[in-house]
Amino acid sequence: MGCKDFLDREPLSQVTPEAYLNEESQLAAYANKLYPDILPSFSSGEIGFSSDAHTDIAAYKGYDNRYAPGEWKVPHEGGNWEFTKIYSANYFMERVLPLWEAGEITGIKENIDHYIGEMYFLRALEYYKNVQEFGDFPIVKTVLKDEKGQLIEASKRFPRNEVARFILSDLDQAILLLQERAPDGQKNRISKASAQLIKSRVALFEGTWLKYFKNTPFVPNGTGWPGKDKDYNRSYQYPSGSIDNEIDYFLSQSMEAAMAVADNYPLVENNGVLQQDVTDAVNPYHDMFGSENMSAYSEVLLWRQYDKGLGITHDIVQRAQLGNGEVGLTRGYVNSFLMANGLPIYAQASGYAGDDVLADVRKNRDGRLWLFLKEPGQKNVLYESSEGTHSTLIEPIPDITESSQGWGYTTGYTVRKFNNYDQKHGGNGLAYTGSLAFRSVEAYLNYIEACYEKNKSLDGKAENYWKSIRRRARVNEDFQTTIAATNMSEEAKNNWAAYSAGQLVDATLYNIRRERGCELLYEGFRYADLRRWRSMDQLMTNSYHIEGFKLWGPMQTWYNKPAGGTKLIYGLNDPAANVSSPQTSKYLRPYEISAKSLVLGGYKWNMAHYLSPIAIQHFLISSENNEVSTSPIYQNPGWPTTANQGPSTL
Repeated sequence: MGCKDFLDREPLSQVTPEAYLNEESQLAAYANKLYPDILPSFSSGEIGFSSDAHTDIAAYKGYDNRYAPGEWKVPHEGGNWEFTKIYSANYFMERVLPLWEAGEITGIKENIDHYIGEMYFLRALEYYKNVQEFGDFPIVKTVLKDEKGQLIEASKRFPRNEVARFILSDLDQAILLLQERAPDGQKNRISKASAQLIKSRVALFEGTWLKYFKNTPFVPNGTGWPGKDKDYNRSYQYPSGSIDNEIDYFLSQSMEAAMAVADNYPLVENNGVLQQDVTDAVNPYHDMFGSENMSAYSEVLLWRQYDKGLGITHDIVQRAQLGNGEVGLTRGYVNSFLMANGLPIYAQASGYAGDDVLADVRKNRDGRLWLFLKEPGQKNVLYESSEGTHSTLIEPIPDITESSQGWGYTTGYTVRKFNNYDQKHGGNGLAYTGSLAFRSVEAYLNYIEACYEKNKSLDGKAENYWKSIRRRARVNEDFQTTIAATNMSEEAKNNWAAYSAGQLVDATLYNIRRERGCELLYEGFRYADLRRWRSMDQLMTNSYHIEGFKLWGPMQTWYNKPAGGTKLIYGLNDPAANVSSPQTSKYLRPYEISAKSLVLGGYKWNMAHYLSPIAIQHFLISSENNEVSTSPIYQNPGWPTTANQGPSTL
């Protein structure tokens, strides 16, 4: 049974345990329940324009309090410290595994194995989300009884690397059980390659986190690690003997898993064509992100299908044809793209045309920026349809003054990624193009980074992967030319990935990170990457101003009123202000329009923000006497155990 008909619907809620989960199709249906809850999609917000907002590469209309130290406070209740989906996976395991081992599940053996593999995968992915947000986390593998003593014991936090090892073990089980292609033959269900890819992702995340947070409270046994304050973690020792061995273990695991995918799933072609007429050649790389059926693309490992007939639709295409849902690219991100010749824009003889107008920004640039960055006058729709007539046919001048919810251009820079040229998908909430969950290029990128982090050099396989990505991007594939021309002081002005732990990284590592950022835009990676690289420390001493396009240059005339004057209003104390002042910067600063902005002086950071606080409710319900201090849970570094308070300075 395929999951595509169940992406955003609940299965039957009333089932009798004794008569359920003993037949192949029932295993598939149970997994279907967790697909929309755990896998990334437009619906979950883990893919799409909002997925990379509030980072250095993309800005939402409103700023995020995590960059205004003191405004992010410990909640009293709620948050993502919860186990609902883990419980569902554990229930499946407890019910199904004994029946499976006894041979009492009816159906095709390979399919039964596959669906069990899916559940190992889904549990692993859910745990991975918690490691990213909280670090140390309880490992619960069984369905717990509603007994306070048992629940308190289960609340003990395992060191983060132990949780990561548990995730890898679940993924290893998944890899053993999953088929190369799901039973329905499509790419709508989890496959072996999906599990290998996520294994490479998890291992890379943990290996780099341990490396860059070494000797801090954010790693087991680091100075000030709060886990040491609990008896159950006081004598903790790394299973590999040391944190350095642990780092090496995870990076090796990442390389091995990434290679298994990258060697078998080639990249989709980018023919360098921006289709603007029905007679133009289609560009597979462009179309892959907005296709109704993504199964034919070699690079796609898993995608989510939407269905108009079932009322399962989205509005990503409409947003791609306008202001990207009020999320705009930052000037820093746009500047980080290379020229097609492989040189940074500031390099001598780079050929950079400047940023006075959007056409110049795109000229002779990395093929991904040239292809996806929109400019006024380009066609968003090529195929008319009777199904929908609300598409934005021609890209307009970016409306940076728009105040109605959802359609303004926050920075002036927007992209057409996820667009579909068929008019039927452009109406509000009417699109049923696919949502791309996993693609093989990530494996290429994971291998390159893990290889360099582990060995401080690139092997032949990493070099070939990197050349393949750049060749597809239509950038000079000689990455050494780029490395030689890279000035880290210049890069640091634009890109937080230039830093780890407040220090500039070397040019090779930075360019590996640059490649990742240019390739994976709006696929939900950036914030996780910045955290594992420890790339915000410098914001504790030097604030960062989020900027968009060069408003106060020739483009300001775009906003002249027909009868004279301008639509642009500025002045920090003017309630009608809609843009930042030219005295502040010639570039649009979306968070410096009003004096009421808490980030008027730029984005800042607190070390505690690398992990989320745990809500006080969870300490209380896991305590012996309703006192926080008696709970086995410990708070994350810097965060207090009092509600509605911000973190201390670490």
